[in-house]
Amino acid sequence: MSARAEQKLRTRRALMDAALAQLSAERGFGSLSLREVAREAGIAPTSFYRHFSDLNELGLVLVDEGGVALRQLMRQARKRIAQNGSAITTSIDTFMEYLDDNANLFRLMLRERTGVSKPFRTAVQAEIDHFVTELADDLRRVAQEENRPLLDARLVAEAMVTLVFNQGADALDASPKERKVLTTKLKLELRMILIGAQVLARVAAKQ
Repeated sequence: MSARAEQKLRTRRALMDAALAQLSAERGFGSLSLREVAREAGIAPTSFYRHFSDLNELGLVLVDEGGVALRQLMRQARKRIAQNGSAITTSIDTFMEYLDDNANLFRLMLRERTGVSKPFRTAVQAEIDHFVTELADDLRRVAQEENRPLLDARLVAEAMVTLVFNQGADALDASPKERKVLTTKLKLELRMILIGAQVLARVAAKQ
């Protein structure tokens, strides 16, 4: 890669990091301005357009990055699960690690999931659907290996992901003590969903 191309990538990354750095519990992506993002990145506002057509394009790239980062981390969690055998505990602990390292990315996804921008909502939903699909595949595989059928693996996955996202919103700004309590509660709730789906599968099989 040429030096010019590398510099372009670094500047593009700087713009993305500048936008993320300005997000907080009080401030959403919609309140950012192109000028302040460019200033934070150390470039002239006119140079912004060499990398993104507008702030919305930058935001959509960040949504994609947030989804990819989460899926990659959860794939790593599968290797941990193979070692210690506790799928729910390992997955939730891994998710909390993701929040620590990607707080503003997750904050962005949460807000834009129900925001006014349809492209943003569509992009976030696509990332959630990818995650649900992978989780459903994992649930089907484990159910078959352990001979514990689920009534509807896709529906179980959707319920689990929805719960994790909602609890993740609370975990973002929680104190360490509050997060510990929340994490314990979340693990129990996920077990209840999973066991419920197993029981319903057995009931359906008898009918």
